[in-house]
Amino acid sequence: MQQRLPSLLNEPILFAHRGASAYSPENTLESFALALKLGSTGLESDIWATRDGVLVLDHDGVVKSRLRSKPIAEFNRSALPSHIPSLEQLLQHCGTQYQLSLDVKDPVVFETIENTVANIDESMLERMWLCHPSSELLMSKRDSILHCKLVDSTRLAKIKEGPERRAANLASSGIEACNMHHTDWNGGLVALFHRFNIVSFGWDMQHESVLENAIRMGLDGVFSDWPDRMIEASKKPS
Repeated sequence: MQQRLPSLLNEPILFAHRGASAYSPENTLESFALALKLGSTGLESDIWATRDGVLVLDHDGVVKSRLRSKPIAEFNRSALPSHIPSLEQLLQHCGTQYQLSLDVKDPVVFETIENTVANIDESMLERMWLCHPSSELLMSKRDSILHCKLVDSTRLAKIKEGPERRAANLASSGIEACNMHHTDWNGGLVALFHRFNIVSFGWDMQHESVLENAIRMGLDGVFSDWPDRMIEASKKPS
């Protein structure tokens, strides 16, 4: 068995993808709470802004009806279905003692997210990871996002300049992490990003063997629909 490689964090973060979505309706307060109860050390969701500026958690970012689907940005918060929680509701319902990864789908979110979180628990800001697929946009937001960590969410095939140059650019711009599909990572690539002090996350890990391999290669965070499988994988001896 391959020896466990070192990670930048003391323990890899176990992010429950859209909550405990293997067991409960995704992106609901119940699913997020269940994930923490099962032992996840982090939660994950997608974040959008409503027409009246409320930050809410949903995957597709649309409200579906029999006739048509409309973007969340066209609704005031009060008009959204009750199962869509706001970021504020999540922090009030689940507390703030966990890591939170949010895929920013609407760039306007960057303008208000730190104030929204700070109004509930300022200490939570250091446990926030804001993901976006454009490293250029993240770099442009670095000076205005003072506390949350920024995450380049990409795929290896899309890094045209090569992973070493990307890691160097992220480091020089103050971007803390890179998040790729688990099939894009190997131990050498994780070590490369670690050399630039870039935290490395891997997503879409649904089987214990995949999770165990990811943790052995030194990934700093894993994302799964199955909190219990993440827990088991993290307990395997190195």
